Amino acid sequence: MSGVQIVERGRPVGGPLSVWLNFRLVPFVAAALVKTLAYTLRVAREGFEPVEDLVAADRRVILSFYHRRLVMMPQAYPFRRSAPDGEPRGVAILSSDSKDGERSAATWQWFGIHAVRGTAGDRGAQALVRMIRAVKDGWDLGITVDGPRGPRQEVKGGVLAVSRKTGAWIVPVCVAYQSAWQLGTWDAMLVPKPFSRVKVRYGTPYQVPPQGDEEPFRAALAEELDAMEAWAQKYIE
Repeated sequence: MSGVQIVERGRPVGGPLSVWLNFRLVPFVAAALVKTLAYTLRVAREGFEPVEDLVAADRRVILSFYHRRLVMMPQAYPFRRSAPDGEPRGVAILSSDSKDGERSAATWQWFGIHAVRGTAGDRGAQALVRMIRAVKDGWDLGITVDGPRGPRQEVKGGVLAVSRKTGAWIVPVCVAYQSAWQLGTWDAMLVPKPFSRVKVRYGTPYQVPPQGDEEPFRAALAEELDAMEAWAQKYIE
């Protein structure tokens, strides 16, 4: 078969059929399953008013959460925005440059979520630049602060750097499920069971100032997210 191939780090992923299966069909099916599941859930929000106020004031926000809460992240962002030129804007999420990242990006598109392509590690600086550019272009961000591959529940510095460079407000977020499956992944990913009650809790928004030590802000974010995790566990119990 001939045709355009998606390439992962210089290696072809496959021909047109493989591309269609991996980056069209699989994301569509995954998104359809999550949307169907979400339709059955009873969602409530707590601490949402400050986030609404920031959006109403045209401030950019960075929803910051642990990777294991990623599946229902669309439930935490009910907004639709517009850029000054009238183009639609919403939330963007970092997705790696790998084959898995390509598949993830294609899945998020079905939720109206923009994927900022980049990766941690030796190309992390490039990912940071792309996230900063996305915020300046009018996007809010959703960042898994311990992603993409851990260590689990260890806050990394990317979210702080984006806030410092753009003035965007960091908002700690946790999505708690009354009943959920826990997957055998590095992050112990949680998937809510159908018809469960779901509560989205938002922490106190804050900015990282342009000057000074970031460590106190990183520690404060980690402390709040850990407290939210403890609350979410009690919500299940």
